[in-house]
Amino acid sequence: MNLELIGKKLGMSQVYDEDNNLVPVTIIEAGPCPILQVKSLDKDGYEAIQIGFNPKGKAPNKPNKCQIGKASKANVEPQHLSQEIRLKGEHSFEQGSSLTVENFSDVKVVDVISTTKGKGFQGVVKRWNFGGGPASHGSMFHRRGGSYGLCQWPGRVFKNKKMPGHTGTAKRTTQNLQLVKILPEKNLLLIKGSVPGSKGTILTVRVAKKSKVSN
Repeated sequence: MNLELIGKKLGMSQVYDEDNNLVPVTIIEAGPCPILQVKSLDKDGYEAIQIGFNPKGKAPNKPNKCQIGKASKANVEPQHLSQEIRLKGEHSFEQGSSLTVENFSDVKVVDVISTTKGKGFQGVVKRWNFGGGPASHGSMFHRRGGSYGLCQWPGRVFKNKKMPGHTGTAKRTTQNLQLVKILPEKNLLLIKGSVPGSKGTILTVRVAKKSKVSN
């Protein structure tokens, strides 16, 4: 099943499962996501749908003219966010209809695509978990990365060398997370464990692609 929803991370909590075990969960506001456009193989060269999302509270950006035009054709409100989902084979998606958390009622495992927390410029100890040098007095080598160069040849630093730099704000996919509970009246998904990002982070929830559990 190729199904995705745009959502927003609200925070973490804990609930009891059917066996009365306390389970930590991440609360995600997902959808409703109206279908703004349906692309076909004959007209566009590939099959896909474009969905929108209006998060509650302060929106990350205002709808542009293109988004407003697509929303008017689909007879829905202008969406602050939009995203395209590639499809394969036959499907029953129609322009103007909406995807909600109820579409995940039979789903057991999901993937969450999100952006990690930004931590600014960091050294090699925090960024790459380097051990550092001796902590005693007089060593003059504590939390540095050591030698980076390679003498006269090749006279430069190789690419992908682990060095200090910007940490975080990277797109990451957390796979095979258990979908614990769905609250359709509030458009909420309760997912076991944590997902990347801080509160308010915009993310994508999709049906797990590599799970051994049949959804």
